[in-house]
Amino acid sequence: MRDWLKDLGETERQSIGRDLLRAQWRWPVGMPLCRPMGKGLWEVRTDLAGNRTARVLICYYEGRLVALQGFIKKTRATPEGD
Repeated sequence: MRDWLKDLGETERQSIGRDLLRAQWRWPVGMPLCRPMGKGLWEVRTDLAGNRTARVLICYYEGRLVALQGFIKKTRATPEGD
């Protein structure tokens, strides 16, 4: 997860970080920022330039939010590997 974030541009990292911070301080958060995926998995959504959306999958574990995986969506379909 950390390597994925480091590979993004500064503006994208800041936007994603801001939304993760909002989720952390306002937990539990609903739509449009966070969407429950089931079985304790949540999706944090961040709109980016170029009609793209960053998605970060998180879970709540031992009183903390844990970022598990992130990816960028360029279309409505989720990338198959993610």
